[in-house]
Amino acid sequence: MNFVEELKWRGMIHTMMPGTEELLAKEMVTAYLGIDPTADSLHIGHLCGVMMLRHLQRCGHKPLALIGGATGMIGDPSGKSAERNLLNEETLRHNVACIKKQLSKFLDFDSEAENKAELVNNYDWMKNYTFLDFAREIGKHITVNYMMAKDSVQKRLNGEARDGLSFTEFTYQLLQGYDFLYLWENKNCRLQLGGSDQWGNITTGTELIRRTKGGEAFALTCPLITKADGGKFGKTESGNIWLDPNYTSPYKFYQFWLNVTDEDAARYIKIFTTISREEVEALIAEHAEAPHLRLLQKRLAKEVTIMVHSEAEYNAAVEASNILFGNATSEALHKLDEATLLAVFEGVPQFEIDKAQLETGVKAVDLFVEGAAVFPSKGEMRKLVQGGGVSLNKEKLGAFDQLVTTADLLNGKYLLVQRGKKNYYLLIAK
Repeated sequence: MNFVEELKWRGMIHTMMPGTEELLAKEMVTAYLGIDPTADSLHIGHLCGVMMLRHLQRCGHKPLALIGGATGMIGDPSGKSAERNLLNEETLRHNVACIKKQLSKFLDFDSEAENKAELVNNYDWMKNYTFLDFAREIGKHITVNYMMAKDSVQKRLNGEARDGLSFTEFTYQLLQGYDFLYLWENKNCRLQLGGSDQWGNITTGTELIRRTKGGEAFALTCPLITKADGGKFGKTESGNIWLDPNYTSPYKFYQFWLNVTDEDAARYIKIFTTISREEVEALIAEHAEAPHLRLLQKRLAKEVTIMVHSEAEYNAAVEASNILFGNATSEALHKLDEATLLAVFEGVPQFEIDKAQLETGVKAVDLFVEGAAVFPSKGEMRKLVQGGGVSLNKEKLGAFDQLVTTADLLNGKYLLVQRGKKNYYLLIAK
């Protein structure tokens, strides 16, 4: 497989330095992508870059995932309007360990293959580098004029930031440039990958290699992913979509991809999966014939959820979706853990009820009319129950005065009442 051709049809190339394609066609190339360890989980905003590394390895080249343990202590001004908080060493080490675990789902770190992936941390080569040595050995090769001309610097100086640009952040491109030089010398790394907002930092690295070693190095960036409406990709009302299930449940993760627009699904299935060109084109054509079936969204959600979580988590997310939108069974409902249950029924009306009254049992009619305002009157509830229109925990209520006890509680705490086909109510026993 040709790496550049693969990225081109997937819409994953923004800018590429001349000579990059020729280099990749000639030999196995070692390339790196930097990841900022500001959190102990990646989010889907990182995925385009990670998928570049995944495609690189699939095409026979060697990926290096560089965790910015040192640069993470400073903060990159690219695309930022304010200086970020600096992290301490202990937090960084924790974040690095968590990120490596996530990356191992995308990259082969453990085989004996010549192009197996490696994780490197720039803190390892920066921690003993003194400021005076860095200023003398690296700083003298790049002029302030050159650094000032970068877009990321200009934007911050021209009023996009409240407090201007600190010296700490100004030096970021030199530090990132030195990473490239170090990997060029020690890992035979000839190519740096990144998002389009990193172009200025990456080319500082290629320039540093040229000026200090007379060597050649190359750059390739992917576009910053947006939504069709121009909105920011990966951001929801509740914040980032994280890869860590503790921050974003697999159900919510799956739902994010399932709910993208047709236009976005056609782009995202190329960027965030490894499905072949022929199959993607066939899927897009099939989707166009019957858009209401949402074939693209379903396949996209399946591929990404399995890749990031697991097939079991994907199946659980589908089952959970069916509880709300399909004809799921009581058994499927009982299998949900508390976090998924709450995620599935996040938007439904919720009522608190007294758990003590369930110890001896309480009539459903009293509980659902007086304990919680599921029905406006006992007469209306009676009528609906007789017509088979009321369910408790996905099982039809046999009688309006059926006893409800603690044995009915889901996760020892919840009752799910369904009125008609679409009206759900979550009762929380406290």
